Amino acid sequence: MKNFKKFLAVVLALVMVATVFAACGGNKDKDDPAKTELKVGFIFLHDENSTYDKNFMDAAIAACKEMGVKYVQKTQIPESKDCYDAAVALIETDGCNIIFADSFGHESFLIEAAKKYPDVQFCHATGTQAHTAGVANFHNAFASIYEGRYLAGVAAGLKLNEMIEAGKITADKAKMGYVGAFTFAEVMSGYTSFYLGAKSVCPSVTMDVKFTGSWYDEKAEKEAAQALIAGGCVLISQHADSMGAPTACETAGVPNVSYNGSTAAACPNTFIVSSRIDWTPYFKYMIECVQKGEKIATDWTGTIETGSVVLTDVNEKAAAKGTVEKLAEVKGKLLDGSIKVFDAANFTVKGEKVTSYKADVDTDANFEKDTEVVENGVFFESKFRSAPYFDMEIDGITLLDRNYG
Repeated sequence: MKNFKKFLAVVLALVMVATVFAACGGNKDKDDPAKTELKVGFIFLHDENSTYDKNFMDAAIAACKEMGVKYVQKTQIPESKDCYDAAVALIETDGCNIIFADSFGHESFLIEAAKKYPDVQFCHATGTQAHTAGVANFHNAFASIYEGRYLAGVAAGLKLNEMIEAGKITADKAKMGYVGAFTFAEVMSGYTSFYLGAKSVCPSVTMDVKFTGSWYDEKAEKEAAQALIAGGCVLISQHADSMGAPTACETAGVPNVSYNGSTAAACPNTFIVSSRIDWTPYFKYMIECVQKGEKIATDWTGTIETGSVVLTDVNEKAAAKGTVEKLAEVKGKLLDGSIKVFDAANFTVKGEKVTSYKADVDTDANFEKDTEVVENGVFFESKFRSAPYFDMEIDGITLLDRNYG
């Protein structure tokens, strides 16, 4: 009996030890994002009524579903301390392991949150500071959307040619209008690449630009488009997030190249095509990195090849004949490198060819130009950081106003 009691005591002791180790192991796994259910928190500047934010939302939902992780969102988060508070709530209340914010002005507040929560990964679209901030868990991402804008510009140029050939306008009246939000490099890079795409097929094209001072202001965007049309612009494009410009074009019967998604349903007679960034590849990438315990790139740039830069279907009711075929041809040349969007042979600044240019890559308060970005006659956009830094005012484009926020 005494031996049995000793045996029983030993068994009980072993069970207790095993229980302790199991508990410790369980807690460890609970703290390891790779071994628990991942939750990804998304911070959006507006809601699904903004074409810009909806583009992110659709990609985020699709990526989270495919990767088997939980999707959590906060909408209508301004570029203020509200962003920091939203990030904290997503972590403290919702238990998110990854935080993503979609607007340029969110960046500084997201960096502060990243410093407070070093075990959470913070990813940010369109930002410029990750490569200089020195915060290991903060990351920037963008895509070579200038290639998509260039392609959309080709479609615009073909439409201008069709209008010239039909006698609707003369070659010297081939003027486009562009509704931009701010006079930031991101916007300037976009409208310049769009213009260069149009110019590649319609050499006489010029373009006027107006800025609204807001990423989303339907009234201001509509009024800007109307003013451009009144000023003689025969085709309109945009880098602003509402339906203001497209609906103004539909009402006026003016062809439109939109951004971030098709407007064909609302503007069937004037919508030609739209370029956009498909954020699904990046969202899948950042989730997979956390699942595998791998480092997320400090600066990530998606391309046509990664499936990050895409065009909508061409609306053949409004587009010029042959647009689909021409876009396929030009896309192939962008992929094989025979076309460079910012080839300095194709533009001038104040009548002069550009052979050298320093851009503000390492963002600072004084916007100091710090990095040579022209190599072998080409301005290399998104090579030295993911976010655009092209800010030259090239000949053929007239800024009717400016807005720096």
